[in-house]
Parts: sequence; structure tokens; C-alpha cells
Amino acid sequence: MGFKRFDPQDFVVSADTVTSTVWSNNSVSLNTYATSSTQREGSSGPYYLNIYQTASALPEAAVQFGIAYGNDTGGGSLLFDPSVSGKSPSRTSYGQYRTLVLEDENSQFVYGSTFSGSQFLALSVERARYKEKLFPSSFDLVLSSSNPNLTELSLTDNSKLQTIPTYYGTMRAYQVISGSGGTSYDGGIGYTEVSGSYGLFLPDISTVLLNVAALVDKTSIGVGLNIVSASNNNANSAGNSNATELYNHISGSSGDVDGNIFKLNSQETITSDFVFVRARNAEFNYSENPSFISGSTGEVIYSYFIDNPQTYATTVGMYNDSNELLAVAKLSKPLLKDFTKEALVRVKLDF
Repeated sequence: MGFKRFDPQDFVVSADTVTSTVWSNNSVSLNTYATSSTQREGSSGPYYLNIYQTASALPEAAVQFGIAYGNDTGGGSLLFDPSVSGKSPSRTSYGQYRTLVLEDENSQFVYGSTFSGSQFLALSVERARYKEKLFPSSFDLVLSSSNPNLTELSLTDNSKLQTIPTYYGTMRAYQVISGSGGTSYDGGIGYTEVSGSYGLFLPDISTVLLNVAALVDKTSIGVGLNIVSASNNNANSAGNSNATELYNHISGSSGDVDGNIFKLNSQETITSDFVFVRARNAEFNYSENPSFISGSTGEVIYSYFIDNPQTYATTVGMYNDSNELLAVAKLSKPLLKDFTKEALVRVKLDF
């Protein structure tokens, strides 16, 4: 018997979830940061700031994530045309994320239960750093602080507190809170309702939207971000753009922390087809190899193979109904087969 048809029960489909860090070189955390003056001063500079894991001029440098500032009214960046009010990169960024997430051009992002924010700072993971989406509870970011009452601020998502996420369409959203590992330090909500949560963690588009209103506070809960929101102005009192201001707090240069930690994992669902190849005791015991049968007489060359034939299986070929070879599976070592033995080979196909 050269061929055997599979039965329906020989096929099993399985989906496994695989997680890994998003950062280059499989680093568990990102704690060295750099920017590129070429990118910052180029055409994309007004829209976002790329962050590298090492000096951008080095061969091993790769973009890890980007920072973008969004403002519903267009403040915090230079106008495209000074004679046209409100049209600026910050308004474009706000509109792009609003359309992508909220699917409504008139809505604003809500942080916490009720706080509506007209500004955000977006952290978008570079597409090359992950395959499918981000893994909830893996987001841990430490910001240095210029708030005299707060040395640093540790942020995470609340996926372990909020078992059922908020949905925007089919897109999951978790609140960004003070804490680590997906939960708050004290078991509470991890933010104040007055200024809302610290932002939104959006794993399905690999983005974190940080709530500017919570982070600018410099008396209690915030890190004292120096944000400029005036129209046709892209620099704060220190001469930094809003994206650069956040970068300074992430990199640790705005406080006592040197090399702040940024942890984040990706999540990927791998679909596998398992095919069970079964050889019963009376099957596949004879070979069509020329060394098995005499070419002149068609008889088995060795007489002891007549009553006790033996074969060694090394390869499994899977064919369609037209006898076209579709897939080949190689065994790690030859498998002895005779009338006293049955074989079960599991073939795994990953997609």
C-alpha cells in the first residue's frame, strides 16, 4: 500500500499564544534612549519623534517607538498657514488617532470614567518591533519627575484590575494607571477622577495615549510636564517641543532617574494544523525500493522478508486527490515498521 487516505479525525487545528519583548536584541526592558537630529529637523519632525535604543548613527540603531503630540484645537505646533487658524500637525495627529480609535470625528478621548481630554501624547511602537499586538499587563514605564513631591512615576495598564476591557469597535482599551505589572500599588484605581487616568493602553494598535492633563500636574499626581498648548507655538519655556519634553522624562534627563525603565511585550497567535499519520500493523511493511524486489522476476529478493518484512520510514508525504505532493515531513530518525508494530506520527504545520 503506497497511499492511505486521511480520516477527518486525523486533522486538529490549534491556536497558541506566544509572547516576547518588543525591543531590539530581545531586551527585556528599554533603558537607553536616543533621537535623530535628521529625523527631528526633517519633514516628519513636526508630527512625531522617533526613539532609538542607541545613537542613531550607529549601524545597530533601530527605531523602537515614536512620540506624537495631539491637540484637538491645533495648539502646541506651528500652523501650516499662519492665516488659517487651527490647522497644524498637532490637530492632524489628534484627528488621525481619533478616527482610528473612536471612529468619530467629533468625539474626544475619555480617560477614566468621565474626564474628556483634548490633548494626548502618543507612544506608538515601531511596526518592525512586533508581529500582531501588544500583551496587556506587560506595559511598565517609569517617568522621571520635575514635581518636587514626586521623584518618579511608574505607569502600567489596568488589565489585571479590569478583566473586561473597554471596546472601541473591536479594539480593546485599558486605562493607564500608577502601578506596575497590570495593577495598581494599593489595589485602588491607580488615578484620580479629577484629572482622569494617565491615559489609554491600546494593545491592538500597539499604542499608548497618555493624558496630558494628568501628567502636567506638579503638586501631587503628575510629573510636571512642561507642555505648550498655545496656537502657532511649538516650543515650551525650555525651548522643547512637547514630544521632546516627554522624551526627556522617559530618558530620565528631566529628574533624578538615569535610564528609566520601559518594559513592553508583544503577543502573537500562531495557528497550527496537526495531522496524525497512522500506520496500522498490516500497512507499509513492504517497500517499492529496487533493493527490496527483484527487477527481473518481481519477487522479494530475501526470503525472510516474505513472512517477516521490515521497512524503515524516514519521510511522510501528504498528497491531494490528484496525487500532487503538498507537504513533506521528515522524521528525526528512521522508524522501524513490521507486522508487530504500529506507528503514529504527528505532523505540525504552523501558519
